[in-house]
Amino acid sequence: MANDLRFRRLRLRNWKNFHDIDIEIQDRMFLVGANAAGKSDLLDAFRFLKDLASVGGGFERAVERRGGIKAIRCLTARRNADVEIGVDVQERRGSRWWYELAFNEGRRRRPEVRKEQVLRDNETIIDRPEEEDSDDDARLSQTFLEQVNVNRDFRDLATLFKSVMYLHVVPHLVRDPERSIGRSDDPYGGDFLDQIAKVRQDLRGRRLKRIEQALRIAVPQFKELDLKQDNRGAPHLRMKYEHWRPAWQTEEQFSDGTLRLIGLLWAAINERGPLLLEEPEISLHPDIVRRLPQMLESVRKLPPKQIFLSTHSPELLADEGIGLDETLLFLPGREGAEIVPASSFEDVQALLEGGLGLGDAVIPKTQPPGAIRLSRLTGA
Repeated sequence: MANDLRFRRLRLRNWKNFHDIDIEIQDRMFLVGANAAGKSDLLDAFRFLKDLASVGGGFERAVERRGGIKAIRCLTARRNADVEIGVDVQERRGSRWWYELAFNEGRRRRPEVRKEQVLRDNETIIDRPEEEDSDDDARLSQTFLEQVNVNRDFRDLATLFKSVMYLHVVPHLVRDPERSIGRSDDPYGGDFLDQIAKVRQDLRGRRLKRIEQALRIAVPQFKELDLKQDNRGAPHLRMKYEHWRPAWQTEEQFSDGTLRLIGLLWAAINERGPLLLEEPEISLHPDIVRRLPQMLESVRKLPPKQIFLSTHSPELLADEGIGLDETLLFLPGREGAEIVPASSFEDVQALLEGGLGLGDAVIPKTQPPGAIRLSRLTGA
């Protein structure tokens, strides 16, 4: 089961903004860095694993969705270098798994598996290319991970990868009346309301009740939330307010912050596995942002899951429960970005002991050099 497995290590080579990184993974990770430093690229490595294992996905589709090998390969990589991704996964009962995939462009300019390896407690389960791969190079257009007829001995890994959830709700997509046409499990919320509607009614009701509890704290005068289909069968979220007549309002009238908070809460209480969040503070009041880590920590355990999020917010990092080993700083370099845990900086610990908040201690280490000059720009 996905909830019995945890990512414990991630290794990337020639992956987007990273030439070569190898990092330990905690149950929570807070990714801090300047724009374009690689935070989204790191989260996308987990999304790539999800695409490999998902129905309708697979290796070729996962590469195609990212614009092909050349778009994925780090700009500092040597010419034609393989792209590599490896993850160390731990079972709750103690066994360790290792999955590694290296790939490149094949002779037919299609993605080709150069290496696929699965280990369990250092015992080799698969190690490709195999002899059969050499006899039929078309086999290298697919991973064994995505093939149910050959992944039986390590299907738990495929289940974990498939369970990764990324939801970054874009409010105008949710409000778009044609939002769900051609979309399925859209990470930006194009079919967000359809995703809610597909959940079994009793389970959906319990989840919406949990979201109501949070909204009563975060949204002034909020009274009630539900989901209802219109005459065409399209689902709509509806809210009632104490001060706004007895009529219901639909998502078209919700503020951006309210829609994003509902999306965040829905994703957090979902029964799937690891949750990826990008800048969850967007459009939210600072007092709500300060409490996001506590809220996410409480829902992370029901059911248990890992949560990885990127942020630029000192308010979000103000929570005293965030550990230095949970906070990863993205530092641009000539050979691609480096990722360094905040615990590696002696001065950060000293600043915290001196009363400074974590955000104020680490965000200056990742700020763009010369950012102050932006305030001095003049017209063209």
